[in-house]
Amino acid sequence: MQALHFGAGNIGKGFIGYLLNKTGYEVCFVDINQQMVDSYNNNNSYKVEILDDSHTVETIAPVSALNSATQEEEVINAIVNADLITTSVGVNNLSQIASIISKGLLKRAKINKKKIDIIANENAINASSTLKQEIERHVSSSEMNEICSFVGFPNSVIDRLALSKKSEEGEIALVEPYYEWIINKLEMVNLDLPFIKNAIYVEDLKPYIERKLYIVNMGHATTAYIGFLAGECTIQSSLEKPEIENFVRGTLKEVSQYFIQKFNTKSEDMSDFIEKTLKRFKNKNINDDVLRVGRSPIRKLGYDERLIKPTRELFDLGLSIEHVTVAVAAAFLFDNPHDEESVILQKYINEKGIEQAILHVTQVDNKKITDKIITNYYRLKNTDCKSILAQI
Repeated sequence: MQALHFGAGNIGKGFIGYLLNKTGYEVCFVDINQQMVDSYNNNNSYKVEILDDSHTVETIAPVSALNSATQEEEVINAIVNADLITTSVGVNNLSQIASIISKGLLKRAKINKKKIDIIANENAINASSTLKQEIERHVSSSEMNEICSFVGFPNSVIDRLALSKKSEEGEIALVEPYYEWIINKLEMVNLDLPFIKNAIYVEDLKPYIERKLYIVNMGHATTAYIGFLAGECTIQSSLEKPEIENFVRGTLKEVSQYFIQKFNTKSEDMSDFIEKTLKRFKNKNINDDVLRVGRSPIRKLGYDERLIKPTRELFDLGLSIEHVTVAVAAAFLFDNPHDEESVILQKYINEKGIEQAILHVTQVDNKKITDKIITNYYRLKNTDCKSILAQI
């Protein structure tokens, strides 16, 4: 079985390529990094280090690679012959690969028209649907109809911390032991292939999408912003402080009420997931920099993003927002001169004030919510962070 994967970054190597290889696929990576392409082709393998207590190292083989910038025809032919296509290029880069994918699919339509699924594994909601829309820009309506007659674009949710390190043998992918790959089975067109090993296939992706964004990503960001204010350098060192761990757990439990109400999720299931999430965050084999996790605060404070949507939903349900509004306030205090969005945000606050900044960035115009964020902003700004957490 042949899998073609666009994006040879940390997620591509340490997660998607890793599981495809475990399933029995020969994986061909598509990337524009010629050094990485050469490494894959020269070695026909790469290494993944699991960040467990044993630092287990696994070799992934056989693999190969193509450069989409200089080997367009080869990539097109690989699309024609692939059994499965996946991506992990970043949602903003899907438009960059849509052209070559559309060319490959049109050629495939003329040669074999064998059914194939394309799964975009990006940290975004419905990324495969986004890729499909980008492909539509490059073909006519009739061509797109023909493509859709044999191509599926199943959406997915992915979750695994993936980093990398340099070594004498080249770049090694570093991944946490935990991972989750959830795929919408109803959007697939080729059910003849074996299911991807340890992936979960569901008929309704929405609860899993929101759980990833509004529990895992929200909790990660909350730890980073509170840890930053407390003077901590990493997620792990932040959670070693009982007051921070208790606050993050309280925030996650607060947000979990949304899932219990909206999706009828069992309370004990949410509690188990919260503890599993905190255990991941506390993994001492990982040094997760709070500046890295907290980067791009403007994006993370967006209307439907990890911090603001749960706040809105909880308020509309008449539920507590005591913890989550502190987390939002902490995000507005994230002052990292090396992060472009942080610099822009702090400049806006200094010039327009925190109230206008909240309205501008979050697009929330509910005064009860914004007043609570403002109150917590000044509490965190003017008082020791840890003493504030102890009072919540």
